[in-house]
Amino acid sequence: MTEKEKMLAGELYESWDDQLVVERSRARQLTYALNHTKESESHYRNQLLHDLFGSIEGEMSLEPPFHCDYGSNIHVGDGFFANFGCIFLDVCAITIGKRVLLGPQVQIYTATHPMDRKTRASGLESGKPVTIGDDVWIGGNAVICPGVTICDNVIIGAGAVVTKDVPSDVFIGGNPASIIKEVE
Repeated sequence: MTEKEKMLAGELYESWDDQLVVERSRARQLTYALNHTKESESHYRNQLLHDLFGSIEGEMSLEPPFHCDYGSNIHVGDGFFANFGCIFLDVCAITIGKRVLLGPQVQIYTATHPMDRKTRASGLESGKPVTIGDDVWIGGNAVICPGVTICDNVIIGAGAVVTKDVPSDVFIGGNPASIIKEVE
């Protein structure tokens, strides 16, 4: 397996692999250009996002600045909106459904490190994919941790740290996030 194949499979991989360095550099160039667009350059901004993301279904909107590792592992559904300052660490797939709204500074992490200190000291990394269903609203400064699945019609309160899967039709908040109430 290549280091990229290991990374995408959630196995330990060498992030300093030449191919991965080149792909991260490409993402940095695209996000730099995106983050320096003018409000009036919406067509160019859209083009950059289509070049950066793995897939975009339908219409979407994203307010710069935005940062990610690769971009190619990000897949968003129709009606996606991300407010200012979002960060996606996409060493594995980040799959986002339809009509998902992200407040400012939302962070989605797929990247993780070994718990064993010797392995961690070697520099090896791994990741776990994140999946977000349809009709989800994530409040500002929320953090979605590696491996989490958020089902449909979920509201995540501002500042929440989501460390485990979330069922449909709930409002969650806190650190670590827990269910506060059901929603219709």
